[in-house]
Amino acid sequence: MSTLSPGLRPSPVRPAPEPGEPEPRPAGPRLARFRLAPADRGILGLYLLTRVSLWITAHCARWLFPAQSGVREAAPVLAPFQQWDANHYLHIARDGYFPAGAGPWTSGWDNREAFFPGYPLLLRAVHTVVPDWTTAGLLISFVAGAVAVLALARVARAYLPEEGAGHRTVVLFLLSPCAVFLAAGYTEALFLAFALPAWLAAMRHRWALAAVLTMLGTAVRVSGLFLAAAIGLLLLLAAREGRARWRAAGWTLLPALPPAAYSWYLHAHTGDWMAWKHAQERGWYRTFHTPWEAWANTWAGAFGGTQSTGYAFMFQAELAAMVVGLALVALLVRRRRWPEAVYVVLSLWALGTSYWYTSVPRATLLWWPLWIGLAALSLRRPWFRTAYLCVAAPVTTLVALTFLTGRWAG
Repeated sequence: MSTLSPGLRPSPVRPAPEPGEPEPRPAGPRLARFRLAPADRGILGLYLLTRVSLWITAHCARWLFPAQSGVREAAPVLAPFQQWDANHYLHIARDGYFPAGAGPWTSGWDNREAFFPGYPLLLRAVHTVVPDWTTAGLLISFVAGAVAVLALARVARAYLPEEGAGHRTVVLFLLSPCAVFLAAGYTEALFLAFALPAWLAAMRHRWALAAVLTMLGTAVRVSGLFLAAAIGLLLLLAAREGRARWRAAGWTLLPALPPAAYSWYLHAHTGDWMAWKHAQERGWYRTFHTPWEAWANTWAGAFGGTQSTGYAFMFQAELAAMVVGLALVALLVRRRRWPEAVYVVLSLWALGTSYWYTSVPRATLLWWPLWIGLAALSLRRPWFRTAYLCVAAPVTTLVALTFLTGRWAG
């Protein structure tokens, strides 16, 4: 995936600028670091075009695929985005985790404590300025997605020496099968807006900044703990090679604070320190099973004739995404990319030890080594980009329509 040596990249080395990007100045105001180079503006232009494409798809979906046949008016403009987990986050932001004394002890409980509080807290804050809840959620994802793709491009340029590496990585990422979730009121865009800058900071040996950004990520998703473990290993490798101080390891404890605080909050209301995990088990079959049991159960759902065609297709997608994840880990281990491998392995372990696989395709959005690796392949074998786009375009459109029409879970 890269011609650079295994381990951590030296922090003084800055990736070569892409065409049109100015050379960095040796000194100057600190704010100059935040100026957008022409390459960054190109990335944002690409990002905006894909957002327009998704909004056009959403607009057409509400006219062509109504919830009921025979209706004479289309659904509201934002209705396609008011689906599934977006509603959970809205309810938490609006009503809290335990409204009117309701909780796991209440019949018909929605298990909302399974969702970490970072996104609902931000949604509630934005709602004070943007009155419509759905609009507020879409605005969060829109801004966070822009930050994420800028950071992804810069991470890619740190790995790949080829010109255009950042742009190519972002193209493949934004046209990935589950890219619609970056635009919806979900946590993927917000998490990546913290995780990718955190990784970039760690590659540059800015451990305090990396820890703070990772801490914000752990407030959004439990995946932040996987990122913290990878950055911790990154720091240890740098310290062993004499390129970081051992005392910086103390920063690696900071990301544990949000999950610990959330567990304390849940214990105060439910008496259960792991209430968020138990809510996932009740609502999404995330009870522990061995990896081979989870694979067998998912395979049976996909090909055993036990599910409707919609659910069977979803299980097939889960299996395909798991295979992609395992192949990615194998490549990272072969290239001795130990921190990146740890991050993906922990994600696969968490997703692959439930009763059956759930949300593995969405998780591919969080595996930035995957998109950088595919970009590297497409830069060295130009035919691959054409093949990828020919396959990804219909799949991405199909997944977007499936979500936007409320058919994502079968």
